[in-house]
Amino acid sequence: MTPLERAEARFGWKLVAPTIGIIGLLIIYPIAFNVYLSFFDVKLNGDKLFVGFENYAKLLTNPNYYASVSTTVIYLFGTVVGTTLLGLGVALLMKEPFSGRAFVSAAILMPYFAPVISVVFGWQFLFDPVNGVFNWLMVDVLHLWDARENLIGEPSTAVWVVIVFDVWKHFPIAYLLILSKLTSIPRDQYEAAAIDGYGPMGRFFHVTLPELFFVLATVVILRLIWNLNRFEDVFLLAPNVQTLPVFTYYQAFTGVIDQGLAAAISVIQFVVLCVLIWFYVKKILRW
Repeated sequence: MTPLERAEARFGWKLVAPTIGIIGLLIIYPIAFNVYLSFFDVKLNGDKLFVGFENYAKLLTNPNYYASVSTTVIYLFGTVVGTTLLGLGVALLMKEPFSGRAFVSAAILMPYFAPVISVVFGWQFLFDPVNGVFNWLMVDVLHLWDARENLIGEPSTAVWVVIVFDVWKHFPIAYLLILSKLTSIPRDQYEAAAIDGYGPMGRFFHVTLPELFFVLATVVILRLIWNLNRFEDVFLLAPNVQTLPVFTYYQAFTGVIDQGLAAAISVIQFVVLCVLIWFYVKKILRW
C-alpha cells in the first residue's frame, strides 16, 4: 500500500471505531458473558462455581426443556405458516386498485403498529371465560359449546390462542413485503401466460409464485428468526405457554433460580439462530 492508501485506511478505521465499540459493548460483550455464565453454577449472592458442561448435561435430562422445545416448534410452525399465508392472501386481494384501498391498507397495518400491551389486554378480555366475546358467541349465540372454556388458562389451548394472536399482529409485515413484489411483476408475463392457455390458477402457480419465491423465502426465514426470540407477546398474553424464551426467563428469575442453566439454554438458542441467519445470508441473499 502507498502512504496515501495507508492513511486512508487508518482514517476509515477511525470512522468506524465508534460503531465497532458500541456493537462490542451492547452486543458482543453480553453474548460472550452469557456463554461464560453457561459454564458456572451462579449463586444468588453473585458467587460462581465452575461446573463445565454440567448445565448442558442437565438440559438433556430435563423433561421441561423438551416440553419447551416442543411448544416452541408448534409456535414457530403455526405463526410462520399462518403469517406467510395470510400475508400472501391479503396481498393478492389488495393488488388491484379499488375504491377505499388506502383506508383498507391503513386498517390492515394497525395491528402491527398497535402497542403490544394494549392489544394483549384486549385479547385477554376477548377470551375471558366469564365475560369474553368469544365464549359468548360459541356458547350463547352459536351453541357450539355446552360450557364456557378458559382457553388462555389451559396451556394446551393457550398456545393456539398465542399463535392466532401472533399471526393477526405480525402478518402486515409479510403483507407489505409480498405486495411490494406483486406490484412489480410485469403484466406482460400474465398476458403471455393467458395466451398460452393458463387460467387464473395457472397464472398464479406459473407466474406469481416463481416471482415471489425470494420474498416468501425471506418472510419465512425472518419470521423463524424473530419468533424464536419472541418473548413479550407470549409472556404477556399467556405466561403458561413456555416457549424457549419464556422457559429461559422462568429458569433465570423465578422459582428455583438457576442462571447458569438459563445461560446454557440461551447459548443453544443462539447457536440455532446463527444457523438460521447463516442460511438466510448464504441461501436467500446469496452472499
